[in-house]
Amino acid sequence: MRMLFAALGLAAIVVQAAQAAPRPETLYTSPSGPIVAFAQDGSLLAWFARGTKGCNTVWVLDVSTSAQVKLPEQTPSTLNVTCEWDVVPPVHLAVDGKTARAVWSLRELTPLRFDYLIGASFHNRLERRFQEIAHAARGAGLWLGGIAGDAGELVYSVTSVDFVDEVACLSNPKKPGACALKLGNGGGVYRVVGRSTKLIPGTEPGGMQVALAGGRVAYIRATVAGNGGAPVSSPQIDIRNVDDGKRLTQVSPQGTPIALALAPTFLATLERRSKGLVLAWYDTAGRPAGSIPVAADTSAELSANSRAIVFHSGRSIRVVYPRTHTVRTLARAATEPIGLSIEHNRIAWAENIGGKGRIRALQLP
Repeated sequence: MRMLFAALGLAAIVVQAAQAAPRPETLYTSPSGPIVAFAQDGSLLAWFARGTKGCNTVWVLDVSTSAQVKLPEQTPSTLNVTCEWDVVPPVHLAVDGKTARAVWSLRELTPLRFDYLIGASFHNRLERRFQEIAHAARGAGLWLGGIAGDAGELVYSVTSVDFVDEVACLSNPKKPGACALKLGNGGGVYRVVGRSTKLIPGTEPGGMQVALAGGRVAYIRATVAGNGGAPVSSPQIDIRNVDDGKRLTQVSPQGTPIALALAPTFLATLERRSKGLVLAWYDTAGRPAGSIPVAADTSAELSANSRAIVFHSGRSIRVVYPRTHTVRTLARAATEPIGLSIEHNRIAWAENIGGKGRIRALQLP
């Protein structure tokens, strides 16, 4: 009997150890070339593979059916921008699992710096060029903040920057202050509606990162134009209805927010405070609900579901449970994770080894 109890106890320890250390599995390995962006929503995984001997490609995989498509369509009669683009990081990518659509950005640095916002879908693989988000060398123009996809919606944020006095800048650009910049009109958070875009009311003048959950969009509001015209985050995050722009909650973070994730019952932020980086979360009324300090090498990339927040510090993949304020290390990626995110209980990311990319995933304990 003692031997039986001992065996049962050993089995329990083994089960607990297995639960404590979920093992990542490889869902996809690229035959050639690195992966530069990754996203997931619902049953869909999407990644941008940079071409080394052929086209750049966005792949979309439905893990529920194993169906896989290559975007955008590339034939002799349907040439596209994505294929031949000389990829400059970062590439922003988002996928919507409900409508099987994806959007991504392509960056150019000269002669103007701009981000081309491109899209396609399972059902219409032809490339759609939504917008050139461009600004001049001095910083005046449009700046891309971020993009996000969730359960039927795709959104992206744009901030407009103008000269305080454009005439003064043109007449005497070397005079101190002559080319001062300010936030202008034309920015905001936009929805991708079919093969066009639509401004979400009330989101002007625009924002930095964006996040989606359950028909709501959260975004870090821009406050001023900083060095070179780059918009600077304000200590304010708005949460609005996607369809009509009604503001639901206004969150005032206790530090400077540099990343965010939206869940059904809370908003998570990565904030820069006087003592270092902090991962914080706020309830549906915008009140502080908890926070933990995180390492200085924590990436400005958060993802959350109803029970957990996922982030990475260097190659270390970690999870925070807001309800208990506990932190766990789940895995260590082979290289720094790309697009780390959680969807239901699936935590997934991309990584590159020896010039080739792969998609890895594990189940949240």
